[in-house]
Amino acid sequence: MARYTGPKSKIARKFNEAILGPSKALQKKAYPPGQHGRGRKRKQSEYAVQLMEKQKAKYTYGVLERQFSNLFQKASRIQGITGANLLKLLDARLDNTVFRLGVAPTRRAARQLVLHKHITVNGGVVNIPSYSLKPGDVIAVREKSKSLEVISDSLASRTVKRFTWLEWDGTGMTGKFVSYPDREQIPENIQEQLIVELYSK
Repeated sequence: MARYTGPKSKIARKFNEAILGPSKALQKKAYPPGQHGRGRKRKQSEYAVQLMEKQKAKYTYGVLERQFSNLFQKASRIQGITGANLLKLLDARLDNTVFRLGVAPTRRAARQLVLHKHITVNGGVVNIPSYSLKPGDVIAVREKSKSLEVISDSLASRTVKRFTWLEWDGTGMTGKFVSYPDREQIPENIQEQLIVELYSK
């Protein structure tokens, strides 16, 4: 399936955030990419601001347009605030959860681990990064994959930061998706209301 494989620094400069991982480009060039990046700032239209927010969410979670649209439709059918529901569904993706647990250093790396069948859900191998987890699902590293350097390095450099909706057992390299996170618990800097406004036009 197609996905963004271009330079991460370009995306970081576009949104002025390191949304695809650390980027030194933001320190050197704190202005948008392109020929007119250094030019005077033009006032963006309401539509442009809303579109940028949607693109930021798509790049952050590594989701394509059709997937994103389908998730939005699903979120709008769930009881509650549509924007918050959308972020909850994005965070419940398998690749995102593998990243959150610290098994992979980035969402891109988590996607690769899932695609290459290094991750199991409830004891069975799942190689679909967009697989939607449900509360109670157990995510684990396959026995034969536990010695992989990328996994051991990522877990070794894992920060103390933990997410309350996830449980992690370092000994068995298993995690549990306890519940959907509340909007306040999701750390990403995304203004989901702008996305809702964009889709409601």
